[in-house]
Amino acid sequence: MSYVIFGRAIKNEYIALSVLGSVFGGAFLATRGGSKQEAKAATPSIIEKVKEAVPLNAGSSEEEELMNSIRKYIAEAEKEAGGSGHH
Repeated sequence: MSYVIFGRAIKNEYIALSVLGSVFGGAFLATRGGSKQEAKAATPSIIEKVKEAVPLNAGSSEEEELMNSIRKYIAEAEKEAGGSGHH
């Protein structure tokens, strides 16, 4: 069976495929995401992820010195990341 649209006979298969294509195409375009700026602000930085994942608890004086050097390194990395990120 076919329908006459704008003076042309169009089969049901083509009508169904065009409807499905437009529905799925519209859904894809609507859900493909926002701008890169929004994505950067929403995701935590690598430094924040590491700080959350690694507990810094010292059991001896040597471990405490190591933890202090790690904290110092993290602080320096945060300063570098924060200073170069904003223009």
